[in-house]
Amino acid sequence: MLKKKHTKYIGIDYGKKRTGISISDHNKVISFPLDTIETKSLMFYLKDLIENEKIEKVVIGKPLKLNNKLHELEIDIIQFIKSLKSIFPQIIIERIDERYTSKISSLIIRQSGINQKSRMNKSIIDKISASLILESYLIKINK
Repeated sequence: MLKKKHTKYIGIDYGKKRTGISISDHNKVISFPLDTIETKSLMFYLKDLIENEKIEKVVIGKPLKLNNKLHELEIDIIQFIKSLKSIFPQIIIERIDERYTSKISSLIIRQSGINQKSRMNKSIIDKISASLILESYLIKINK
């Protein structure tokens, strides 16, 4: 698979109130937590990000329950994807299982030595979760 030079991928941990965003390097090997924003401002944020960072692909977490059934949040995510595709038809959208990303994010934050007050900040968990979603995808395509 040929990768376009100087483009990046973003990862999204979509939530009803807040959405975590991550971004890849130009080589599409490493994922970095980028930001957590209010979901109601997500499209405005993504318009700037997609244009300024030359985003080629968006990887969005697929919220599966432990029994492999879709979480009810999937309805909102599908609507978001339709809106995103209507504004940016050239963007490739991929989905990846996001189970355990919040738990792993919390563990990473605890192990990082960040103080307890900062660890309680859900926005940190959201952007790290977005980074784990994107990282899972990058590992999959770079095997």
